Amino acid sequence: MSRRANGEGSKPVLRKDGRYAVSIRYLDPAGLSKRTTVYGRTAKEARDKAATVRERLAQKKPPKDSSMLLSTFASEWISTTLAVSDRKTSTKAMYAALARKHIVEDDLGRRSLDRVLPRNVEGWIAALRSKGLSESTVRSTYTVLRAILDTAVRDRAIAENPAAVVKRPKVESKEAAFLTPDDVERLLVASEGSRYAPLFRLLINTGLRRGEALALRWSDVNMAERTIRVAGTLSRENGGLVMTSTKTAKSKRTLYMTDETKAILDSVKSRQRRERLAAGSMWVDSGFVFATELGEPSDPRNALRALKVAAERAGLPGVGLHTLRHSAASVLLTKGVPLKVVSEILGHSSTAITGDVYGHVAPDVAAEAMRVLSGAVTA
Repeated sequence: MSRRANGEGSKPVLRKDGRYAVSIRYLDPAGLSKRTTVYGRTAKEARDKAATVRERLAQKKPPKDSSMLLSTFASEWISTTLAVSDRKTSTKAMYAALARKHIVEDDLGRRSLDRVLPRNVEGWIAALRSKGLSESTVRSTYTVLRAILDTAVRDRAIAENPAAVVKRPKVESKEAAFLTPDDVERLLVASEGSRYAPLFRLLINTGLRRGEALALRWSDVNMAERTIRVAGTLSRENGGLVMTSTKTAKSKRTLYMTDETKAILDSVKSRQRRERLAAGSMWVDSGFVFATELGEPSDPRNALRALKVAAERAGLPGVGLHTLRHSAASVLLTKGVPLKVVSEILGHSSTAITGDVYGHVAPDVAAEAMRVLSGAVTA
């Protein structure tokens, strides 16, 4: 008899236990010959199961979903796929923590990959919410689970991702807190004398993120062309300061330098020259715009502490460095700057994000637009 083709399968064979078996040969992704067997109470049932396996193989799917525990696969994902991904160090740490606590150590993790169904994922989400986790934590944890199962599909451990058909948990968008121009002036006056006062002024004049401003190097500042290139972000991760790429591709941008912004940077440069002379051989030539007295990059935590002190003096509780960015955006929008332009200045990935975050200024903008329309019609 001629040998059966790869994936064709044998004829049903009656076993001693009364079941029918069909063996199917196939090549795995590495090109190695493998064999899988399906069983049925009747010859027809065994043939039907074999047909399903052959169809999966034709679609480049595994013949059967893996019986490996989800917790085992998730643990391997943390140390392999996640570890070599291009995500930020802080994001990797967060994802690993969420995976260990809410997947590996959860009842869901004790299910085998072939037994994780969409309804199991939905039940798991409901359980996370019942624990009192925030909406953002639930969504982030779902994102991690989906990434793990995407990897399982990629590695042909399972044919389909059961989390992909489950609706992603929503997070209620919150409008950003902001300061009025008068509040901003009080805050800036209260910060005078602080080393970080120029930083605060730059944030309110550019709308930069804290990490973006602290990551600026003098090589990013072109005084002649009056531009500031935003190319990275500085943050504290694992006990040290780390420079990483910007938050999104659109966060990498070039901003125009106004007279006020130029004056701020000029004052910082002058101070830095004096400190460099005073430090002598102890000076570290890091090239950062906002540096310590010895030239090293400034710690974001120290900047936040300085702002908190100034905010307390000004009687403005709950103010953070991001509040200055939000205040800059609010001023731009209320002065009629188009949403798309504001979105580009802030480095948002889409205008939808800008609109969601700064929805609080929409009524004022809309009212002014209606007044313009009425004036044009009745003129």
